[in-house]
Amino acid sequence: MRWDNLFDDLESQLEREITAEDLEVDAEEERLRLGRLSIRDRIVALHERSTTESPLTIAVMLTTGARVAVRPVIVGRDWMSADIVDETGRPAQCIIPFAALAGISLGARHITPSLATTASTGHPSLSQRLSLSYVLRDLCRRRRAVTLLLATGEVHGTIDRVGRDHLDIAVHERGAVRRETAVSEYRLVPFASLVLVRP
Repeated sequence: MRWDNLFDDLESQLEREITAEDLEVDAEEERLRLGRLSIRDRIVALHERSTTESPLTIAVMLTTGARVAVRPVIVGRDWMSADIVDETGRPAQCIIPFAALAGISLGARHITPSLATTASTGHPSLSQRLSLSYVLRDLCRRRRAVTLLLATGEVHGTIDRVGRDHLDIAVHERGAVRRETAVSEYRLVPFASLVLVRP
C-alpha cells in the first residue's frame, strides 16, 4: 500500500514538472513570436478584424507631431492607405509610409487583437507585396495632383518621376493643371522625408 502511495506521489510530481515545462516552453515560444511582430503585423491583425458595421479607427502620430484619425483600407509592404476620419465628414484618403509613424494610439480593447496571429499565412496578397515606390509610380502614371506632407511642411503638385528612394514633384497651385507655366519649381523629395500623401 505504501508503495502505491509512493508511485502515485512520484507520478503526480512528474506530471506537475512536465506541465510546468510545457508552460515554460509555450511562454518562450509566445515571447519569440511577439518579438518578431512588426508594426505592420499589428496593423494587419487589427485590419483583419475590422468590419463594415464596426470599422477600425486608429489615431496615428506622425513624425511631424501631427495626429490623424484614420481607417486603414489597404496595408502594403511599407505603407498603408487609409481614409482620414475628421469632424468635417468629407471623405479624404491618404497614403502613410510606415517610416513616418511616430506612434499609434490604441484603446485597451485593441491591444490584444493587435497581437493576434493573422490569417494571411503562406503567399502574401499583391497589395501586401507592393512597396511605397510602386504606389507612388501609379500616382505618377495617372498624373494626379497630390499634396505631400513632408518633415519640413507641405508641397502640392504633380509627381513627375519616382526613383528608388525619392520622387520628383512639379510644384504648382492647388486646382491648377500641371503645365510648364503653372509650375513654380521642381523638387526632389527623398522617401525618408515623406510623411503623408493626399491625392
